[in-house]
Amino acid sequence: MHGLRRRRRGLLALTSVATVVLAASTVPTAAAKPRPTDPLQQQVEAVHDTGAVGVHAEVTSPDTRESAYAGTAAMNTTRPMPRDGRFRIGSATKTFTATVVLQLVGEGRMSLEDTVERWLPGVVRGNGNDGGQITVRQLLQHTSGIPDVKPEIPALNSADGYRAERFRTYTPEELVGLAMRHPAKSSPGAGWSYSNTNYILAAMIIHKVTGRSWAREVKDRIIRPLGLRDTSTPGAFPFILGPHAQGYAAFDTGTGTDVTVLNSSMAVGSGSIISTAHEMNQFYAALLGGRLLAPAQLDEMTTTMPALPDLGVRYGLGLAEIPLPCGGSYFGHRGELLGYVTWGGATRDGARTAVVYVTSDGGQKTQQAMTTLVGQELCRRAGSRG
Repeated sequence: MHGLRRRRRGLLALTSVATVVLAASTVPTAAAKPRPTDPLQQQVEAVHDTGAVGVHAEVTSPDTRESAYAGTAAMNTTRPMPRDGRFRIGSATKTFTATVVLQLVGEGRMSLEDTVERWLPGVVRGNGNDGGQITVRQLLQHTSGIPDVKPEIPALNSADGYRAERFRTYTPEELVGLAMRHPAKSSPGAGWSYSNTNYILAAMIIHKVTGRSWAREVKDRIIRPLGLRDTSTPGAFPFILGPHAQGYAAFDTGTGTDVTVLNSSMAVGSGSIISTAHEMNQFYAALLGGRLLAPAQLDEMTTTMPALPDLGVRYGLGLAEIPLPCGGSYFGHRGELLGYVTWGGATRDGARTAVVYVTSDGGQKTQQAMTTLVGQELCRRAGSRG
């Protein structure tokens, strides 16, 4: 839930955890070995060489599924990365939330032009923030101007804060109240400004429209229909069940702090889902393949506006549109929540997907290597189909 400085800043703002490079002394070293000949394994090794503790990537096309791993499941061990390990997908959660909202729109239960005030009266108010002037569309598109709550969450911003508050439970109302302490970033619709608060509000609206929690709606509308057995909405439960690697954050100390245990209630709707690379690929394929949204709603989601013009990145409703190195573009979302960073997406038709995650903060070189992997693998598979 955060972004890098200057040129990479906006792209990495597709999530809001601090992005810093782990000190080299904290990363397990490996004996020199021959470079792999498999293209995906080469890409994964390149990501690992930037300082990531562990790396896993999976890519799929209509007739293939390929995985590669590098690094270790924990620092200072030789334990390998788990096969199909679970991890916190961070802001990639936003695509799930946007999908549920758009399903409700398709059912005629709400509109993208509804104001926040209509569904959550009095919740967005003060310091220039006015829910009566902000639409649901603007929440999902990050054009609401609502400030990000991330700076108000101690567990996400320092090692001491993490140790003190890793088990703390937040309510969505409390989180929005913390964000309202800050002035609006801009007038609604005036420009693109990434904010996790937008998606906390979207989760609250889902609850208000349906009478059921965001977590229940995500489970019943996406996770269960797609058979995503390793994907979950943990709520306040702080542990990752099943096979998983340890996650590490550098914070401002320059050393890796094990942050695997975390009550992720501060990221409801915006970053709390746990999944695997394989099931993220299944989700992207189903979404872009038209299995979760009617054509009209999928068109809304994939109609994008400039978000980071210098990088060619555009943003729709819970999805970014990213240029491919071979021409064209794909849809996906970066995700980060303390110690786990992921990047992935799919071609417009959902036929080809790629997901990679690392178990550390993901500094600038790591981020670049991850985005390079996704782009090149999607292009490679496009070429392999002829």
